[in-house]
Amino acid sequence: MTTTPTATADAPPAPQGGAAGGAPKRSLASRIVSRVGGGVLQVLLVVVAVFWLLPTLGLFVASLRDEADNNATGWWTALLAPAQLSLDSYGRLLGDSGFTSSFWNTVWITVPSTLLVVVIASLAGYAFAWMEFPGRDWLFLVVVGLLVVPVQVALIPVAQMYGFLGIFGSIGGVILFHVAFGLPFAIFLLRNFFAGIPRDLLEAARMDGGKEFTIFRRVIIPLGGPAIASLGIFQFLWVWNDLLIAMVFADTGSQPMTRALQSEMRQFGTNIDVLAPGAFLSLIVPLVVFFAFQRYYVAGTLAGSVK
Repeated sequence: MTTTPTATADAPPAPQGGAAGGAPKRSLASRIVSRVGGGVLQVLLVVVAVFWLLPTLGLFVASLRDEADNNATGWWTALLAPAQLSLDSYGRLLGDSGFTSSFWNTVWITVPSTLLVVVIASLAGYAFAWMEFPGRDWLFLVVVGLLVVPVQVALIPVAQMYGFLGIFGSIGGVILFHVAFGLPFAIFLLRNFFAGIPRDLLEAARMDGGKEFTIFRRVIIPLGGPAIASLGIFQFLWVWNDLLIAMVFADTGSQPMTRALQSEMRQFGTNIDVLAPGAFLSLIVPLVVFFAFQRYYVAGTLAGSVK
């Protein structure tokens, strides 16, 4: 007598929500993402970018118009009347010795502040990450604790100290303040990044006879390119656009562009033919620096991704 086999408890359950053996049903959200993930999303991003750049475009167009046109109509009207546009405002601005002096003061303040922070923080980050010395962990905790100290708390004490040292109002005093308050975050960032580098690479370099500085220069710097490039870019932008420190520690002879533009705004509130080109020149330099160093940032990212 033959028997018909019956389903057992070990048989796989029938698929839910669809034909047997078919693909699972996709959710509404996944279908929407798949539909907009191509050309539609790119068009949307382009539209968002255009709206994001509208204030910069408006500032640039306003800087090419004279004061009468800017007071009479909006900047967008110049797009239909290009005869309003000229470089006269830039000629007058660049012919002003006070503004050109403030521009170079900004350069003398920003470049040393950025280089000093990057170099010192790179060396300190390597020391905290891979070198053994007494009190290393406690000293690093002090550095981390300095991250929560606001700049405003130190303005009066540092101003009194600068007055005692005779550097109040000088470019050197502004640089020292930026370096001092930029180092805690820079050391914290680079130390954490350097600590992620495999120990085997450093041990192999030491076995080959490499000294600490050689290891730092040939191993740490190439692999730490992404963090170092990012730190340099953000430090440059922070110092270049600073107004508070310049207002407190810079005098008329050492004032950067931000303070010079603020002074123009206080004295001539409607003098847009001076403020617009000055603000655009102050804006365009950080953009040029960012896009110039972006190539090195991407190269450092690709080099560090294989560490």
